[in-house]
Amino acid sequence: MNVTTATATSTEMQNNFGRYLAIVQNGGEVIVTKNGKEVGRFIPRAAAVSYLTDSLTGILKGDMDIDRAREERLREKYEITD
Repeated sequence: MNVTTATATSTEMQNNFGRYLAIVQNGGEVIVTKNGKEVGRFIPRAAAVSYLTDSLTGILKGDMDIDRAREERLREKYEITD
């Protein structure tokens, strides 16, 4: 399988959606730009699921007290000291 990464402006993506959909269906990725800046990526579903599970690695491991973790994050965010 030949995996492709393509770059398309938002207008190109809109006008040639079928072409870019085919790239993604074959395991590729499309980087979408607007005014020269990346605004998103069109990726296969399996890759999206992988990104989500990878981002949760470490969060769901072991015992975790959700309330305590939330309190710690809020203390850090608002620089609260005891």
